[in-house]
Amino acid sequence: MDRLMREEDGSVLPLTLGYVLLAIVLILVTVDATSLYLAHKRVEAIADAAALAGSDGFDIAAGAGEPSTRLTDAEVTAQAQAIVDAYGSAWLVAANAPDGTSARATVATTWYAPIMSVFVPEGVSLQATATSRSALR
Repeated sequence: MDRLMREEDGSVLPLTLGYVLLAIVLILVTVDATSLYLAHKRVEAIADAAALAGSDGFDIAAGAGEPSTRLTDAEVTAQAQAIVDAYGSAWLVAANAPDGTSARATVATTWYAPIMSVFVPEGVSLQATATSRSALR
């Protein structure tokens, strides 16, 4: 019986090291996943701001009825590009006025993991599209 107890000495150490290694890997992946989530929210916010700015660049069209807004692709692109340039961490993929009253902006960026590991890819492309409508009330 005494011999069996001596053979089990130190068997807890590999188990403890395994759990510590697993905990470290989980922490690293969690940090990277949180960073990816925040980068995605940031690119969505930039796309929202670009679309909103694009919808503010309207011309007023006065016709026989009530006045309305009219957007052009060139004006939407200029307004959206100014917003994206102010942020500096993303680029404008496309900006247009699909129906003449809405502005649509597509913004992209590349996310890089703050803590590199074999469990996380090197760079992830993120893209967000937002639409904003201009209206007179």
